Amino acid sequence: MDFAQFILDHEGDDLGALALARGRYEGLVEDFDLALTTLEVRRKLRGKVPEWYAVPSLQYPFRISGEQCSSSETAFYKASVAAAAVGSDVRPLSAADLTGGLGVDTWAFARVFDRVLYNEMRPELADAASKNFATLGLSNVQVSSHELQPGNLADILGPFQPSLIFLDPARRASDGRKVFRLEDCQPDVLQLLPELLAACPHVLLKLSPMADITLACKQLGSVREVHVVAADGECKELLLLLERDWTGPYQLTIFENGHKIVIPDGREGDILKSVATLGHVRGRGPQAALEESGDLGGAEAKRRRFEDVTLPPVGTDLIGTYLFEPGKALLKAGAFELPCEYGLQKLGKHTHLYVGEEIPEELKPFGKCFKVLEAVALDKRSLKDLGKRFPQAEVTARNIPLTSDQLRARLGVKSGGSVHIFGAHVDSLTAHYLFVCSLA
Repeated sequence: MDFAQFILDHEGDDLGALALARGRYEGLVEDFDLALTTLEVRRKLRGKVPEWYAVPSLQYPFRISGEQCSSSETAFYKASVAAAAVGSDVRPLSAADLTGGLGVDTWAFARVFDRVLYNEMRPELADAASKNFATLGLSNVQVSSHELQPGNLADILGPFQPSLIFLDPARRASDGRKVFRLEDCQPDVLQLLPELLAACPHVLLKLSPMADITLACKQLGSVREVHVVAADGECKELLLLLERDWTGPYQLTIFENGHKIVIPDGREGDILKSVATLGHVRGRGPQAALEESGDLGGAEAKRRRFEDVTLPPVGTDLIGTYLFEPGKALLKAGAFELPCEYGLQKLGKHTHLYVGEEIPEELKPFGKCFKVLEAVALDKRSLKDLGKRFPQAEVTARNIPLTSDQLRARLGVKSGGSVHIFGAHVDSLTAHYLFVCSLA
């Protein structure tokens, strides 16, 4: 039986039962084990890479490669970052993906680069990728299978001269544990970096969303751009763009579900240093004022800090206003004061919740928006009262001496329903408050 037909015929089968019936099916398909892993990986790709799921003849020899591969959205975003870094005046555009894996990133690069080198150290995966690229109609991908280690980059590249090198180091230790420090990943980018930058002026790294941005930038140096990439409310990956001889500050970009905020001169864990160029993303704010004044390049404006912005104190008259809970991408980027640039007020220095008369449309993709129904001091009486009136609610604790689970237990409510109760510290009132909210 044709491989693709076998895959289609058994798409919805119980894979455990199918494996037990090996004797019945082994003669029907050339490689039964490959078919089993392909069926399993395809289930992971259905929503992740639907373009590949739509092609049943593609082969996937390793289960873990389906878990670790990029989604279509993040892969194409990665390719756009890479192409922009190289520039349109460089021809031919060429990219080398030295840690190819399943090949989704290579596939995305091949859509915007003239030539792409795919390298994967596991021969079985490289062989499957070569066949898959051909099936997908890619004629501009060169496939190789070498282990990447210090001293052999020239052997992998051969005559191929990349405009950009991409690496996605494996983030699992030999015992299967997940790791995220650069020195614990394979290959060790820190050891390879001098060789990489000597061979190519641009290097794009994909790191774990758990990686410390500040530490990674300090270890690597030459970081020109940092991209925090999120989808479906989760921070999926960090992208670091390195440029040979770059010594300036890095630009921070937060990308989530097709929306982007660019922060020039960004620092993770530090507040926004420059808001002068945010206008090109949002179309309003300090950029417009600077353009009108003719002082767009003013050093003082470009070094403006958010801590210099004085906001009126947050009081208890919040009923009917809106509350913004930043998503994980904003928090990971350390852009804790960014919502204030949109006119919102922060409940407290360490309380990353924001309130305002409205939530700007441009900010909504980067968090959740709620309508404040009630605001009461957090004490035994309010806990008992709210618990009785709202037996089912989602609960979140921010900057109070209770975890979200502990606050839920104190309230005595079950998860679910249309109400969300936030327990948060309000600096201006030097007190903990409970905010009863509904999704806006």
